[in-house]
Amino acid sequence: MRLHRIGNRLRRVLLGAPAVSVWHDPRYRLPLPGLSGRIGLEPRRADFALSYLVDSGLVRPDAVRRPRRIGYDAIARVHTPSWIEALHTQEGMATVFGVADDLPTEEILVTSRLAAGGTLEAARLALRRQAPTLNLLGGFHHAHPDRGFGFCPINDIAIAVAVLRDEGFTGQVVVLDLDAHPPDGTAACLADDDRVYIGSISGSDWGDVDGADETLLPENSGDDVYLAALSDLLRRVPEPGLCFVIAGGDVLAEDRLGALGLTLDGVRRRDLMVAEALYRCPQVWLPGGGYSDPAWRVLAGTALALAGVRTPIPDGYDAIHAAYSRIARRLTHADLSGGPDLEMAEVLADLGVGHLPTRRLFGFYTESGVEYALEQYGILPYLRRIGYGRFRVEVQQDGERGRVRLFAYADGREHLLVETVLEIKTLDEQRVLYVHWHTQRDSARLKRNALPGQEHPGLGLAQESRDLFGQMALRLELEGVAFTPSYFHVAYLAREQSSFVELERQARFIAMLRDLEAHSMLDVTRAVAEGRVELDGERYAWEADPMVGWKDGPRLDTKKVEQAAAKYRFTLRA
Repeated sequence: MRLHRIGNRLRRVLLGAPAVSVWHDPRYRLPLPGLSGRIGLEPRRADFALSYLVDSGLVRPDAVRRPRRIGYDAIARVHTPSWIEALHTQEGMATVFGVADDLPTEEILVTSRLAAGGTLEAARLALRRQAPTLNLLGGFHHAHPDRGFGFCPINDIAIAVAVLRDEGFTGQVVVLDLDAHPPDGTAACLADDDRVYIGSISGSDWGDVDGADETLLPENSGDDVYLAALSDLLRRVPEPGLCFVIAGGDVLAEDRLGALGLTLDGVRRRDLMVAEALYRCPQVWLPGGGYSDPAWRVLAGTALALAGVRTPIPDGYDAIHAAYSRIARRLTHADLSGGPDLEMAEVLADLGVGHLPTRRLFGFYTESGVEYALEQYGILPYLRRIGYGRFRVEVQQDGERGRVRLFAYADGREHLLVETVLEIKTLDEQRVLYVHWHTQRDSARLKRNALPGQEHPGLGLAQESRDLFGQMALRLELEGVAFTPSYFHVAYLAREQSSFVELERQARFIAMLRDLEAHSMLDVTRAVAEGRVELDGERYAWEADPMVGWKDGPRLDTKKVEQAAAKYRFTLRA
C-alpha cells in the first residue's frame, strides 16, 4: 500500500481533505448511570465530541445525520436467533456490560441498533461518495454471532458488511481495528467472508484471533512504538474497496482498561497517518472503546484529522457548559418565570384580588419554568430512557432558602428523584448561589451500587446539575456556585470547575488526586469512607469544606497550590 499512500499524500496536498459526514443521535448516550464511576466509561462521549465539532465550526448542526435503527432482519444476517432473543432480557444484557443492575434493556438495545444503523448508512454513503464518514458510536468488535461481550451487544461492522454483500458489493473490505483490545468478535462474525482483511494493533493478549493480522504490543508501549507498528501494519493492508477504522480512545495512557500508553498527540498522529493512507478511499470511522475523561477528545480529534486539521483540541473546553450555554441563550424570561401575565396575577394577589397561582424560587423560577428548563436541557428525556415518566416539580421558598424537588413515576408509584436546597449567600465578599443540599436518587433501582452517603444509586447527572446551577447563578447575576462536598466523589466530579476556598485544603485535594490516580473514583470514595486512605501515614478523615466555582474562573494561585501539594502524600490500603 506504500505507493498508494505516496499518491494520497500528493492528492491531499493538491486537493485538500474531503468533506466528512457525521452520524449522531441523542440516544447514543447509554442509559447506564453507574458505568462512569466504575470503569471510566463516559456515556456522553458522542455528545461531547459533537458539541466541540459544532462550536469549532467543523460541523454544522443541520448537517449532522440522524441514523435509523438497524432492522432485525439485518441483525439476523450475523447473529443467531438465540442471541437476538437474549438481547431483550436482563440476563443477556448483563453479560454484555458485566453488571447485575436492573438494566433498561430495551433502551440499551435502541442505542445499539441506532449505532449499527449509523454504521450501515455511513458505509453506503462512503461507497457512493468515495469519501470518509464518521459514526460517533460503534465499533462493537467483541460481539460474536452467538453472544455479546465487553460493552458490545451486536457487531455493527459485520452487520454492515453482510447487508452490503446482499446489496451487491463484492469489493475488498478492510477493517483496521485500532482499539486497545483484539477484534475477536469481528473476526468470528466475518470468518466466512474471504474478501475481508482485519488488521489490528492491541495491548491485550487474548490468545490467537483466527482471521486477524494482529500486532500485540507490550504494556505502556507509548507513541513511538505504537506508530512504528502502525506504519508496518499499513504496509501490509490490501487495497480496500471499503475500509472500517476503529479509532479507539482506549489507547490513551489514562485509560483504565487499555494498556498502550499513548498521549493525545500520539493518537492525533495515528489518525492523521491512517487518514493519509486511506485518502479518497470509501471509509467508515468508528470510536470503539474509551474509558477515561479525555476519550471524547480522541473522538473529536478523529473528525479533525479526517478534515485535514492538524492542530490539537485546546485545553479547557467544557462540552456540557458549552451545550448548556447555547440552550440557556434560547430560554427566555417568560419560559422560566411565567411571563407578564403571571406577574400581573401576582400583583393582583398582593392587592388581595384573586389568588397566587404558583410559587417562585428566588422570586423568579416557577414550577412550570423549572420543568420546561429540565426538558430543554435534556434531563427529562434522559430520565425517560432509564424508566421514569409523569414528572412533577415542586418549588418552595422559605425565607432565604429555596427548595426544588423533582418527582416521577416508575413501577406504578411516584419516586422522589432530585431534591435541592439553595440560598443566595455572601462568600469571600461575593454573592453566590450556595447549594446546601443536592441529592439524586435512582429510586427505582437496586441499592447495592449506591456510593457512600447514598440510599440509592445516583442518576448519572452530577455534571449536568453542576452546570444547571451555574446557569442559574448567571441568570440571577451572581458570582459563582458554592457547596460543601460531604464525600470525595462529590468533590471529584466538581474538580474541573470548582476548588476549595482555602489554599491548603485545595493543596491536600490535589495531592490526593495525584497520589491515588491509579484508582477509580468509586474505589477511592469507598476507601475514604472505610478509613483505608492515609495522609502521611495517618488515617485520613474527609474534610468537608466549602468549594466554589467562580464565574470568572479560579481565584487560587495554581503554582502556590502545586507547591503546597508537594508536601502531602496519600496512600490507599488494600
